[in-house]
Amino acid sequence: MPTFGNSRRVAIVAGVRTPFTKAGTAFKSISAIDLGKLCVAELIQRTNLSGSEVQALVFGTVIPSVVAPNIAREIALMPLLPKGVQAFSVSRACASANQAITDAADQIALGHIDVAIAGGAESLSNVPILHSAGMAEALVLASKAKTLTGRMKALARVRPKDLIPITPAIAEPSTGETMGQSAEKMAKLNDISREDQDHFTLRSHRLAAAGTADGRLTAEEMTVYVPPKYESVVSADNGVRSDSSYEQLAALKPVFDRRYGSVTAGNSSPLTDGGACVLLMSEQKAKSLGYEPLGYIKSYAYAALDPGEQLLQAPVLAAPVALARAGLTLKDIDLVEMHEAFAAQVLSNLRGFESQYWAERAGFTHPVGEVDLSRLNVMGGSIAIGHPFGATGSRITVTLLNELARRDGQFGLMTVCAAGGMGFSMVVERDA
Repeated sequence: MPTFGNSRRVAIVAGVRTPFTKAGTAFKSISAIDLGKLCVAELIQRTNLSGSEVQALVFGTVIPSVVAPNIAREIALMPLLPKGVQAFSVSRACASANQAITDAADQIALGHIDVAIAGGAESLSNVPILHSAGMAEALVLASKAKTLTGRMKALARVRPKDLIPITPAIAEPSTGETMGQSAEKMAKLNDISREDQDHFTLRSHRLAAAGTADGRLTAEEMTVYVPPKYESVVSADNGVRSDSSYEQLAALKPVFDRRYGSVTAGNSSPLTDGGACVLLMSEQKAKSLGYEPLGYIKSYAYAALDPGEQLLQAPVLAAPVALARAGLTLKDIDLVEMHEAFAAQVLSNLRGFESQYWAERAGFTHPVGEVDLSRLNVMGGSIAIGHPFGATGSRITVTLLNELARRDGQFGLMTVCAAGGMGFSMVVERDA
C-alpha cells in the first residue's frame, strides 16, 4: 500500500446507494449487476460528471453471478461510461466494497489514474442454486451425446438423491461454523449478555429510524422504480423498525444455540439486497473540476486471524494499525462507524479496543481505548439498515463522512468485520 501521506491525497467526492431491502422483498427481481448499474448511474447524474472522466470502476460482491462473474465489467459497459474503462471485481466477504475503494484509491495515490468509481452490490434474493455432482455429471454427458438414445441413457444415471439442489451456506469452509455460530461463540468468550445485545439492537433501530425520518439517511439513497412493471417504488430501507421495543427483542428465541444462546434473528443483521458506490478522485482533479469532496482517505489497514478463534474480531487488529498510519489516536477521532453484523460482534469488538491482550496481539503496547458510545454508529447500523454483503463498506463510508460534515468533525474511523476471520479499518479526514 502506498503511504497516503507521501503521495497524492485521494478524495471521496460523493456517494450514493440504493435503499437496502430485506432479501426476498422489494428487490427480489433485481440482480446484483443491475443494482450496481442503478447506483453508478445515479452517482454520475447527481455529480453531473461526464462519463468520459471515469478511468476505472472497481466493484465488490460476495456471491457473484455464475453467468457474469465480473460484476464490475458488466456495470462499466453501461451507456454512461466509455467502453475503455478498466473494470475489475473484488471479494473480501463483508469488506468487499472497502477492498474496491482502497484498490481504486491506491491507483489514484500512485498517479496511475485520476478518477474512479468504487463500491459493491449484492442480491441475496438471487443466490445461485447448484446441481449435485451426480446431476451435473449426467447433464454434461447428455449434452455430449449425439443421439436421443445417448441422451436418455445419460439422464437415466440420475438418482433421486441427485435431484436435491445445493444452496450456498453462510458458513466457514475451514471450520464449518456459520457466522451466527461464531457470533454466539464470541458472546460467550467475551461475556456479552443477551440484555446488552438487545439494548444495542434497539439503539440501532431507533437511531436509523430517526435518521430516516429527518432525511439524513434517505439523502444518501436513490429512489428505485422496480422492474419489470416499474409500478413499485422504493425510496427507503425496509428493515428499519421505528416501532421496535426491548420487550419484543427480548421475547425472540436464540437461533444458533437454542439452549444456552443469546444471538437471535433480532440482534443480527438481516440478509439484504442493495448496491452502493463512491466517486474517488485525486485531490488536484477534484479541485480542477470544481468539486467539494466529502473528505479524504487518511489511512487504512487490513488484518486477519484464525477463523476458528473469534471469526469477527479482526477489526480489533486492523484499527490500531490504521490509526498509527494516520498518526492519530482514538482521542483524535470525532466519529466511529462499526459494521454491525451482530450486536454480539460489535460489543466484542468494543471490548477488544479496550483490551491489553488484543493491543499486544496487534503489535502495540497500549489498547486503542474505550469508544464513546455517543460517537458510535450515530445513524444506527447494519442491524437496522441492512447488510448487502458487497455494498455495506461503501454505505458506511458515505454515512460517516456525511455525519462528520454535519457535526463539523475532522476525523472518522470505520471498521468492518468479514468472513474468513478478516477485518478492515480506515481513517477518513475532512479539511478543517
